[in-house]
Formats: sequence, structure tokens, C-alpha cells
Amino acid sequence: MFHVKEYIRAESLEQAYKLNQKRGNVLLGGMMWLKMGSNYKTGVIDLSGLGLDQIVEETDQFSIGCMCSLRALELHEGLNRVFDGVFRECTRHIVGTQFRNTATVGGSIFGRYGFSDILTCMMMLDTWVELYHGGMVPLEEFARMPYNRDILVRVVIKKDGRKAAYASQRQAKTDFPVIACAVAKKDGRWYVSVGARPSKARLEVLPVTEEDYQTQAVRAAELFTYGDNMRAGADYRKYLAGVYVRRLMEQLGREDV
Repeated sequence: MFHVKEYIRAESLEQAYKLNQKRGNVLLGGMMWLKMGSNYKTGVIDLSGLGLDQIVEETDQFSIGCMCSLRALELHEGLNRVFDGVFRECTRHIVGTQFRNTATVGGSIFGRYGFSDILTCMMMLDTWVELYHGGMVPLEEFARMPYNRDILVRVVIKKDGRKAAYASQRQAKTDFPVIACAVAKKDGRWYVSVGARPSKARLEVLPVTEEDYQTQAVRAAELFTYGDNMRAGADYRKYLAGVYVRRLMEQLGREDV
């Protein structure tokens, strides 16, 4: 358990941003990972009073506040209706319901964890993050940025007509994924995101061709790099990526019929 000198409930994003520039201070999300540390924090900054825990559906996009829980993401009817149930699929194996009731979207995305189902899923969509100081940034670009002390205010996902599908493999139901794959299709293009490689998710965009799905999936899987850890080796991860990307392409192909 980490130790804290001061708890601050932020009254505005401006106040939270200024406080977060001080070394030793840290923003509170769901605290699912922070509480596992053993270090000392000068101050913790709570954003829970700023109304950032809502999912707002607009005509052309969804706006997801940084304090929105993963459980809310999982159950949101609009998100799952527009994006073919991928948010229900990408969240349902994350530890358990109690964990998902507490873990936040902002923490999951800002952390850019290699094992993140949420990052992998959102990467294949037209997703942007709104940073308090840095403004609107495409998620793919944000994932490559170095960590800083800005505040991720919300995630915005555009309704651009993509059909989407998601799958992952785990050694046990609530474990971190061995591999996570997400595929979207729009206007003759595949949007393929692969995470838990074990490095963080990355996006590749490929043309839809007349070749069989196996050939297209293998080509997509070869565009990513893979590594070893206690859960799997690089070659096995590459093989799994090809298998799951093919299955997702086939699923989206059937939906086109």
C-alpha cells in the first residue's frame, strides 16, 4: 500500500493540472494499480467531483469521461449498438465485476499498458483523446507519446461507420491476455490493432483484397513485432495474432453478406 501526505479533491481541471505538475503528486483514477505500489506520494488529486464519469452519445461521436468506469463502458447500450458489441467483449474478462466497477477508462488509456484490452479495442476505431493542456490527439499518436504530467480529460470515438470485432486469448479467464486483437472494416480497408505482444497496442491499416482471409490475416500479423514473457513466446504470439485476426476478418465478412 502506498502512503500519502495530502488528499486534494480538485475543484477544477485547472487546479488539478497545476497540482499535477508538482513532483510527488499523482492523479487518482480507480486506484487499481496505484494502490499496489509501496512508494510515498506527497499529494493525491481526486477528479471525481468534476463530472467526468459519464458517457455522452452525440450525433456523430461518443464522449467518454476519464473517470468513467470500465463497467459503464461494458454495459453502455449505445457504444455496443454502434460498434457491434466490442466494448462488452473487450471488458468482460478484465478481472471481475468489482474491479471493472472501479477501474477507469482514463487510467486504462493514459497508462498505455501493454496488456490493455481497452487500448487495443479503441485503437482500431476513430478514437481521439482530449488532453487538458495538449488538446485533441489521435489515440494512435497518443500511445506513442512519452509520459508527461498532462491530464487526459476524455476519450472521443467518432461514429464513422466502421464495423468492428474483438478477441483475446488468456491462460485463465481473468488473467492478462496472451494476445489481444481488434479488427475494424470500412471503405475497403482493414484497421488492425494488436496488443499484449506483450508491448502496447499498435495500429496497422491494410487494403481489403480479393485474397482469402488467411492470407490477409497472416500479412497483417507480420506487420507487428512480438516478444517473450512468462505468458508466451514471441513466435506463439505471432501465430495467435494470425489466427485471431483471420477469425475477426471472417466475422466482419459474414456481417457484410
